[in-house]
Amino acid sequence: MVIATPKTNFEQMMDVVNSVFDYENDRSQLDVTDEVIERILALHPAAAIEKHDANGPTVWILLIPVSKFTMNRFLDKKINEQELFDQTAPGGAFHAIYLCSAVVLPSYRRKGIAMQLTVDAINQITAQHPVAALFYWKMSEEGKMLAEKIAVSVGLPLFERS
Repeated sequence: MVIATPKTNFEQMMDVVNSVFDYENDRSQLDVTDEVIERILALHPAAAIEKHDANGPTVWILLIPVSKFTMNRFLDKKINEQELFDQTAPGGAFHAIYLCSAVVLPSYRRKGIAMQLTVDAINQITAQHPVAALFYWKMSEEGKMLAEKIAVSVGLPLFERS
């Protein structure tokens, strides 16, 4: 008899990522690599968040601060997610924040963790940049609800790429 070993937190997180995002079949989505995370952190140190328990990661959140021009081009479908990232460089003034992703292990959901971490990160970014809007690309109903709650909490308008 073969006894299955339980998946690690990392493996479970990757299962969540693969169930929501479809990078393999949609190359317009951002391929999150270590280099991408480093570049997001160069945009702002609060823009990439990872929370752990004793068994590994439980929450991953990515935010991309951008210019209003870049936000509008993305919302108008003139650029895709990968291009949004490629066209955003550190050192500029950011006027909007793209709520890129929030990945949470199922056992940690509905506890307000992703919302609080994201609100804290947005507050850190807005303390240094004239951010006037949030925006997102809906991948799930849960993601949409989280984005709406975050926008209300930080008092910024929210725009959805349709």
